[in-house]
Amino acid sequence: MMQWEQLLSAKRWGSEDKYNSDPTEARSEFQRDYDRLIFSSPFRRLQNKTQVFPLPGSIFVHNRLTHSLEVASVGKSLGRIFYNHLKTHNHQIDDELPLISEIGNIVSAACLAHDLGNPAFGHSGEAAISHYFTDGDGLKYKDEVSEAQWADLTHFEGNANAIRILTHPYAGKGYGSFALTYSTLAAIAKYPCESLAGHRKANIYTKKYGFFQSEQAGFQKIATELGLSQVSESPVVYKRHPLVYLVEAADDICYNIIDLEDAHRLKILSYQEVEALLLALCNDPRMPGRLADIDDDDAKIGLLRAKSISTLIGACSELFINEQDTILNGDFNASLIDRIPEPHRSAMKEIERISIQKIYNYSSVVQIEVAGYKVMGGLLEEFVPAYLNNNSHYTRKLVDLIPKQFITTKTDPYARIQTVLDFVSGMTDLYAVELFRKIKGISFPSIS
Repeated sequence: MMQWEQLLSAKRWGSEDKYNSDPTEARSEFQRDYDRLIFSSPFRRLQNKTQVFPLPGSIFVHNRLTHSLEVASVGKSLGRIFYNHLKTHNHQIDDELPLISEIGNIVSAACLAHDLGNPAFGHSGEAAISHYFTDGDGLKYKDEVSEAQWADLTHFEGNANAIRILTHPYAGKGYGSFALTYSTLAAIAKYPCESLAGHRKANIYTKKYGFFQSEQAGFQKIATELGLSQVSESPVVYKRHPLVYLVEAADDICYNIIDLEDAHRLKILSYQEVEALLLALCNDPRMPGRLADIDDDDAKIGLLRAKSISTLIGACSELFINEQDTILNGDFNASLIDRIPEPHRSAMKEIERISIQKIYNYSSVVQIEVAGYKVMGGLLEEFVPAYLNNNSHYTRKLVDLIPKQFITTKTDPYARIQTVLDFVSGMTDLYAVELFRKIKGISFPSIS
C-alpha cells in the first residue's frame, strides 16, 4: 500500500539538494508550484489554444487557459474537503503528516498544469502529429529509432508532453526549469506508464501513457521517491499517485458542465435542453422556483452550472474518502466520475451522450479539427526533414525559425525529431495557422 507520508514530498525536480523549506514563509512549496505555473509562458499560451470551440469569436467561449483555471479551482476544493475530513477524524493529523494540509494546493497546482502538453487544436493536433509518423512522410524514420521511441512518435500524447515541458532542461532555461515539487509532478501523471504499455484499457493507469522515453528515467526517479506501486519494470508501468484521481475528477467535472454552457451561448443547445441536463444534478428541490425568479437565460444556466459542480464535488469527494484504502492500494480501476452514485452517474452519462452527438460533432468544431489536422501535419512536413537533414539554403532558413531553447546538441534522430515536436506542439492555434500560411506561401509576412 502506498503511504501518504511518502506520497507527499516538497522535494523539487532539478533542485533536490537545495530543498530547505522555511516555515515562516508566506507561501508553501506547493503554492510556489501554482505561482510558477501561473506566470509561465506555456501557461499563458493556453489562452490561444482551443478547448472545444474555435477561437477567437465575438461570443466568449472557454479556451485551455480559462478551463485550466476553473479545473484548478475545483481541484482545490476536492483536496480541501479530503483534508477537512481527515482533520475531523484525527485532530493530530497535522503533527503525524505535516504536509497533509497541502493536498488542496498540490491538486490545484497539478490541475493548472494538466493541459500544458496539449498541442494546438487539442486532440486533433495530437492525432495530426501521430498521423505524420504512421501514414505521412514521417514513416521513413521508423528504422532510425527504437521500438519504444517509435511508439512515442506514433501515439503522440499530451499527457506525456506535459511531463516533458515541466522537467526537460531546455537550452538556456536551467536544469530544473519549473522545478516543481515531486508530488505535483506525480499528480499530473494520469497514465504513469511508457508508450509500449499504454493504450490498454483494462487498467485505468494504462489507458494512454504518461511519459516519453526521454523522460522515463526522470519519472522513475519521482515514482521511487514517492513510493508509487510499480506494476512492471519492462515495459515501465506504475499505479497512479492517489491525488491523480482528484485532478482527473476536477477536469471531468469542469469540461462536462462547462461545454454545455458554451454550447448554449453559441446556440448549439437550447436553454430547455441544458436545463433538463443540469437539473438532474442540482440536488435542490427549490431550484425550479429559483430559476423562475430569473429572467436572463445565461444567468439561469450560471446558477445551474454552479449547483451542478457543487453536487459533483461533493459526490467525488465522498467517493474518494470512502475508497481511500483501495486507492492507496492502487486497485481503484475507474475515474471517480464514473463511480459516483446514481442518479448522478446516469445524469453525467446523458450529458456525455448529448455532448458527443450535438457539441463535439457540431460543424464548426469538426471544421477546426480538420483545419488543425492539415496545419499541424503541414508544419511537420516542413520542419522535421529540415532539421534532420539541414543541407540546403532553404532548410537552414527553416531551422533558423526554431527558437534556440528547443535546439539540441544530440545527434540521434529521436532527439532531433523531439526538437521539432517541442516547437510545433507548443504553438498556439493562431501562431500555427499564421506560420503555416507563411512558409507555404499562402500569405506574406509583414515587415513589422
